This record gives sequence, structure tokens and C-alpha cells, in this order.
Amino acid sequence: MLKLDSYLDRQVLAELAWLQSQKKRPMNSKKQILKREMSTFTTTRNISAEPSAIFAAIKDPNRLVKWWGPSGFSNRFEEFEFKPGGKWVFDMVGPDGTVYPNESVFEKIETGRLVVIRHVCQPHFTLSITLEPVPEGTLVHWQQLFVDASVANTVRHIVEPSNEQNLDRLTAEVIQPA
Repeated sequence: MLKLDSYLDRQVLAELAWLQSQKKRPMNSKKQILKREMSTFTTTRNISAEPSAIFAAIKDPNRLVKWWGPSGFSNRFEEFEFKPGGKWVFDMVGPDGTVYPNESVFEKIETGRLVVIRHVCQPHFTLSITLEPVPEGTLVHWQQLFVDASVANTVRHIVEPSNEQNLDRLTAEVIQPA
């Protein structure tokens, strides 16, 4: 029997059920759930700051706009409702000026501990940011689950370094020189 260990596991099952309802085929959840490893990108980082300081850099759109995305990218926020069910609509602007429209929904927020964001435009994914207090500060768990494993495989070469760069930028935002 499949054990649901986390919010993300329940989210995966919900996404799979929705996908199957769209295809009108019997669900083979065990096989599909095994594909999750192929469609999940996990990055962790120790940051020398309290979870509350990192959470503050996520919930404040004036700070988030400065560090969100890979190196060289900037952001233009149109809508930012930091609450469960709230919308986040923005453009990421690449170093070459290319505009990448984004729309997400904040699925779950636990102050100082967890933010779950569902990206509702292509490519579809759910990002869970978990903040774990450790003696050195905070262990940030950044887990990005793509709905479609083939899409995840196609963008792997972009997502893996981009997630690292995102955490580099977050670290720089919360570790300000004295």
C-alpha cells in the first residue's frame, strides 16, 4: 500500500487524478508515482539566517522581486496575493530581454516554515519551499515537481542550475553585509 508521507505526496496524487480525468483512461498510479522521481528536482541549502528572515524575503514582494529567478533575470510583478489560494502573476525578463509570463497560486503557507506554489501556466509544476531550523541557521529544501516527466526531462538542463542560482540570490538577499 502506498504511504503518503507529505503534503507533496498528496499533491502528486491529486495532480495524477486530475490528469487521468482529462485523459479518460484507467489510472495506473503506482507506475505514474514511480515517474515522480524523474520529474522532481530537489535542492537544499544551508543559509546562515533564521527561518523567519528567509520567510520574510519570500513573503515581501519588494524583496522577492529582487532575488526570484536565475542569475541575470529580473521580474515585474503584476499581482502578488501572499495567502493560501492567492494569485501571483508576473513576468520574468531574461538577460536578453525575452519576457517569460508566469502565473502561480499559493497553495499552502505556514509562516516561517513552508510555502507551496503551483505554477498554473506551462510548464505545470508545484514548488515546495520548506524552511528547517538548524544550529547554523536554516536548511532550505527547494522541491520542484513537474506534472509531466517528459517536460521535466526537457527542461532539466535549465532547471537544475537555475534552482541553484535562485538559492544563491536568496542567500545574498538575506545575508546582507553589516
